[in-house]
Amino acid sequence: MIKQLSWKVGGQQGEGIESTGEIFAIALNRLGYYLYGYRHFSSRIKGGHTNNKIRVSTTEVRSISDDLDILVAFDQETIDVNYKELHSKGLILADAKFGPTKPEDTEASLFVVPFTEIATELGTSLMKNMVAIGATAAVLDLDIQVFEEVVREIFGKKGDQVVAKNMDAIKAGFDNMKDKLGQGVEPMHLEKADGKHRMFMIGNDAIALGAIAGGCRFMAAYPITPASEIMEYLIKKLPALGGTVIQTEDEIAAATMAIGANYAGVRTITASAGPGLSLKMEAIGLAGMTEVPLVIVDTQRGGPSTGLPTKQEQSDLMAMIYGTHGEIPKIVMAPSTVEEAFYDTAEAFNLAEEYQVPVIILSDLQLSLGKQTVEPLNVDNVEIRRGKLLSGDLPEIEAKGYFKRYEVTEDGVSPRVIPGMKNGIHHVTGVEHAETGKPSESAANRLAQMDKRMRKLENIRFNTPVYKNAKHEEADVLFVGFNSTRGVIEEAMGRLENDGLKVNHAHIRLIHPFPTDEVLPLIQSAKKVVVLENNATGQLANIIKMNVGHADKIVKHVKYDGNPFLPHEVYTKAKELF
Repeated sequence: MIKQLSWKVGGQQGEGIESTGEIFAIALNRLGYYLYGYRHFSSRIKGGHTNNKIRVSTTEVRSISDDLDILVAFDQETIDVNYKELHSKGLILADAKFGPTKPEDTEASLFVVPFTEIATELGTSLMKNMVAIGATAAVLDLDIQVFEEVVREIFGKKGDQVVAKNMDAIKAGFDNMKDKLGQGVEPMHLEKADGKHRMFMIGNDAIALGAIAGGCRFMAAYPITPASEIMEYLIKKLPALGGTVIQTEDEIAAATMAIGANYAGVRTITASAGPGLSLKMEAIGLAGMTEVPLVIVDTQRGGPSTGLPTKQEQSDLMAMIYGTHGEIPKIVMAPSTVEEAFYDTAEAFNLAEEYQVPVIILSDLQLSLGKQTVEPLNVDNVEIRRGKLLSGDLPEIEAKGYFKRYEVTEDGVSPRVIPGMKNGIHHVTGVEHAETGKPSESAANRLAQMDKRMRKLENIRFNTPVYKNAKHEEADVLFVGFNSTRGVIEEAMGRLENDGLKVNHAHIRLIHPFPTDEVLPLIQSAKKVVVLENNATGQLANIIKMNVGHADKIVKHVKYDGNPFLPHEVYTKAKELF
């Protein structure tokens, strides 16, 4: 019996690799297993190697595994690219169509299964992925009926005959592989799962769902990898709630349209990736100057320029904090799990309205597109807070006077109105302005308004600015990360603790303004601080040095080849220090 399994399917993009992994994973999720999946795919519609690696476990997992138990290969390239992940008892299930060969430097077993031939005999070669699922079920000694509900959901609209054909393909693959087992290879029996129902979703879906729960009813966006799923989800869901999504002509239009909608009182979101955020920067500055709430999602990917649009990276950190010209207050949040992506997105709308600032929700490709098991989300935990947005009758103002929309206040937040409110008339302009919004180049006014806006950062309250797993008063190593690196750190921590090291962990969820008071004690009590991030220059490490100090303790552990960290890489880095 094994408690967890690592399974990967690979082939050419457009061959149904994603759907193969999807059907396999959904079925096991419904049995109550925990899953974590990560897709490697090319930045083109069809062609190029792609694979989907899925980890299945009886306990919670938040990262991909170091090694591989089963590799399902639809071409030789899949074997050549991925075989080194297989452990000595791993299995390669390869389509007979391409005459697969096993590299000499692996002890894994190769099984040649006629995926394409069986599928063609049943009616169409397109069902080869179903044959592969059946072969996998035989290796795991699973009842193939666990896949029927999923197959029916996916293909039911095409009729019962199509559903039956796909189930026939799964059965044929199961029977073919069953005949091959026993030749020195035993089935990999997974321990039984707890059978509980949990969600299975990507981070982008959680962000979109969090936006809905947080009262968002409008989205303006332009498609871009890896953010497009947010828009696609909301296109399906918002109309039923009286909302809408507009696909704009470009990123600039998306940002300015979102500002206009928020000014009118509608909670609005826009989402993009690095190149799109570069285009939005001027508009983000406009939101800061006009003090209009704005929620923006940045799903980080490999850069610069077009870079590696379908690969993992975390290199937008400095740009999100300092990218705008001039100085404005802004909030940069960084959820580390799918659950946090849901709740943090809902909270982003509250923070944007309470402090009247741009709020950037920072994600990365691994978090946004990696599909994982999620405990049921509780919408009752989401509240709506609209800050100083006024309603009802406003006090009368002097004849020909204007509402003090930018009134200088102690907390830096001014009263806010929406267009059409009686006695609420005021100027809105991107140039510096007085309390009524009227343009002003007065030095005294400039100081008053700049100081007012920047005071907002002194009062920002965020429930959990740092996720802490710090059980040691004095630690040998403190790991620090943000976004999707949380899971891989947690896994490495367990191995290091078994080796006798004292290890603490801090995951930064509020990047800006930086939670110095939360992080400082953890760094002071650690011998070494390893900052883990997917970029070349150690941006988070540099931010920590700027805000906390203790540069002599900080060790940068960076990876920027487009791939996420693996647990053994984190473990090895820490061991090198002692």
